[in-house]
Amino acid sequence: MNSPLKIAIAGLGTVGGGVVKALTSRHAALAAQAGRGIEIVAVSARDTKKKRDFEVGNWVADPMALASGDADVVVELIGGEEGVARKLVEAALENGKHVVTANKALLAKHGKRLAELAEKNNLQLKFEAAVAGGIPVVSILREALIAHGVDAVKGILNGTCNYILTEMEVSGRGFAEVLKDAQAKGYAEADPTLDIGGGDTAHKLALLSSLAFGTAPDLANMKVEGIEQITAADIGFASEFGFRIKLLGVARQTSSGIDQRVHLAMVRARTPLANVDGAANGVVVDAGEAGSFFFSGRGAGEAPTASAVVSDIVEIARGSFGPVFGRPAASLKTLVPADSGAALSAYYLRFEVLDVPGVLAEIAGRLSEANVSIESMIQRGRAPGESVAIVMITHESPQYAVERALKAIAASDKVRARPCMIPMEAA
Repeated sequence: MNSPLKIAIAGLGTVGGGVVKALTSRHAALAAQAGRGIEIVAVSARDTKKKRDFEVGNWVADPMALASGDADVVVELIGGEEGVARKLVEAALENGKHVVTANKALLAKHGKRLAELAEKNNLQLKFEAAVAGGIPVVSILREALIAHGVDAVKGILNGTCNYILTEMEVSGRGFAEVLKDAQAKGYAEADPTLDIGGGDTAHKLALLSSLAFGTAPDLANMKVEGIEQITAADIGFASEFGFRIKLLGVARQTSSGIDQRVHLAMVRARTPLANVDGAANGVVVDAGEAGSFFFSGRGAGEAPTASAVVSDIVEIARGSFGPVFGRPAASLKTLVPADSGAALSAYYLRFEVLDVPGVLAEIAGRLSEANVSIESMIQRGRAPGESVAIVMITHESPQYAVERALKAIAASDKVRARPCMIPMEAA
């Protein structure tokens, strides 16, 4: 057997601890699979006195020292797109160390440059754990589904958002109440902005889009929306129409370019993505003539994310090398964004209006003027002059046409709130 692969780990939080436990508890089995031993030679963490349910030695106070130590691989689990994480990854690659990371924010912003640095030095930069936890979607896009190319990749990529949406549907409670409950149970951070605002999903989607279409990761040309505005009423109406509401990251190749967006979407019930519940993740890949593939599993947490990190380490131990994003970094193209306004979709529309004569005719007229036709509708009256919801599903229409109609409708003195617009997404 070859000499052991030496590992240095920066960051001993939930994932880092899981990696240490997996490497130590399954040392013999992993060595057999890797063809060589895997040895932790150094660790660094912000709090060395914190009580942990595992033991490690070889503490290093300054994580930057790991880049110049005797490790073969630096595992970066600090997080963040700048600061120590970025400096450590750059220094490790410059000093001849392979890197394994779960840092989607870093790669979404600096992925191409870091890939160039790794490839220039004949090193590996692996990031299976950066997207969808234990689902091996990175290796699937990089290695398995390459014969016919990829037309689209879409998925539920944030467990916090999916947990909140699932709980709202099950309990009928509002967003704020369910978010507070999710924070108490540890499903949401004390500051949940990155999750519920769609930013975390955007980082992951940028990496999937790069792998799928051979482009440099691109956050600038991505429409990003979160779940803050969703209501229990919307979720209830969606169910009546036979849909569920999910936060999706979607990247697809179109005739005008690549359309990347993070948005709430109406997904038909009993389809694969609609059935992804709780904190789970799910990804659909439309792989050209090969067809559509669906993958689901736990998207976060100690065990699934640590599993992805360890799989990358084992791949390096085996000598399984390849381009970071599936293609040489120099060949990664600049993403050409599609005209998102021209995208065709059916839409769910909800209007809060005064229950007075003529309001429905006014809404229908504005939609007709924009050439947006109505497929189905729900209207429930209460009492004259009170606020009431009118809910519609449109036929497939360009986004810009629907938005133009809603702008005109919102200007009416009979409309009491900003109209809600959620696209349908085949899944």
